[in-house]
Amino acid sequence: MFGFLSRLLRKSVEVKLLSKKNLAELEKLIEHKANNQQLYIEAFTHRSVVDRKKFKSSNERLEFLGDSVLGFAIAYALFKNFPDKDEGFLTKIRSNFVNKNTLYDAGVRINLIDFLFISNELLVSVNIGIKSIVADAFEALIGAIYLDLGFDTAYKFINKYLLEPNLKIGLHLVDDNFKSQLLELTQAVHLEMPKYTVIREEGPEHERVFTVSVSVSNEELGIGKGRNKKSAEQEAAKQAFGILKSRIVKKQ
Repeated sequence: MFGFLSRLLRKSVEVKLLSKKNLAELEKLIEHKANNQQLYIEAFTHRSVVDRKKFKSSNERLEFLGDSVLGFAIAYALFKNFPDKDEGFLTKIRSNFVNKNTLYDAGVRINLIDFLFISNELLVSVNIGIKSIVADAFEALIGAIYLDLGFDTAYKFINKYLLEPNLKIGLHLVDDNFKSQLLELTQAVHLEMPKYTVIREEGPEHERVFTVSVSVSNEELGIGKGRNKKSAEQEAAKQAFGILKSRIVKKQ
């Protein structure tokens, strides 16, 4: 990770177009000629450099679009790859393929960090949250590919760099969705559904930290922190699942 940061620090943000090297590498990744370079520049632009003369828009809108394209592509791929599995299985493992850690790993796999435009001031921050930045940029890139070249090309990109590598390492066999596990456990022992509450938001906008509590039958069982609500909920659910599971074991 520190190697990534040093490479970014050496990179000038005063760029209007992608360099010939980066453009060639990008077109190799997407296996097509980029029709609209500006889309990709926007996909690689972190909000920390917006308002400078040559960066008018951040990648947040493309991230929003890419998230939806990614969700559909993964759902479609899993539907095809696991014809005998039910909706519960597909829903559970889909989350493994779209979480921030998995997207960050995919971003590292394609050296996405080399394409990003981000301010040096943010890079020297202790709490930069580089995983979120890379994961968000990966989704933004998917959005750009979709707009520039259509769904088929975006799907092939997702399949090559996200789906296939993770199927090979058995990511679909890993159940780290603690929200799902906690829900199943509460249903099994006839308790009320878990309720999640945001109890605190801290830090500047680009380094936001959420604190979430989870309660079961009006009893608080876990508190989690994360850079977004989903990760904080997962952390809280993990704590609650452990506590509830240990209680059940003791009663047996």
